[in-house]
Amino acid sequence: MKFRGKIVDVGCLNNFTRVVNTISKLTKSCILRLTNDRLYFILSDKVASGGVAMWCQIFQGNFFDEFQIEGVSEEHNEIYLELMPENLSRSLKTAQNAKTVKIKLTMKHCPCITIAVELPSLSSHSRIVTHDIPVSIIPRKLWNDFEEPSVPDFDVSIYLPVLKIMKSVVERMKNLANHVVIEANQNGEMNLKIDTDLVSVTTHFKDLGNPPWDIVSKKVIHFVLLHEDVSLQYFIPALA
Repeated sequence: MKFRGKIVDVGCLNNFTRVVNTISKLTKSCILRLTNDRLYFILSDKVASGGVAMWCQIFQGNFFDEFQIEGVSEEHNEIYLELMPENLSRSLKTAQNAKTVKIKLTMKHCPCITIAVELPSLSSHSRIVTHDIPVSIIPRKLWNDFEEPSVPDFDVSIYLPVLKIMKSVVERMKNLANHVVIEANQNGEMNLKIDTDLVSVTTHFKDLGNPPWDIVSKKVIHFVLLHEDVSLQYFIPALA
């Protein structure tokens, strides 16, 4: 198995870094799936037993100037790796002013994603900062455990309010309660509520609009983020 990629464009590097930073805030460990044309960040805990699930995909052509992969076989030209996205996020922090960033699969003391950051230099010699991120290679027989989550029939589908505002509200609520109640309807209205022995707080949002889709009542909330070159799905189980 072989993998190598190269990012030269600063804008592409910043976008890729933002994606990785977002993933690192959602999960401590995830699966990185590599194919010819896409990268996937996958978290596949069982929602039915209280876990969360995540599916993020990006097109490599929108981020990488060079991208080569040789998978486990010609028939299955893919690579599945388990890694800690926080390690990847930290390594990319040194690349903010980089001339180029090279990423490849290597074998050191263990399988690693090696990131080589070429930094600007006043001399004729380049400065290279190298990070080795340990990974585990997922065998072919386990790949089926990381398929894209199926989208259930929705009872209610709603556009979220401005994310900065919603984030601010949720961060304040989490200091007051362990759980938040989310209510939404097909009239573009959504409420965030907490109710404890000490305090009861409700934040109302209206005129949000409803996407033209046909969340599963009392089972799961399915968040879908579509932003330019990134597609991110996040499933959070509801409490009975």
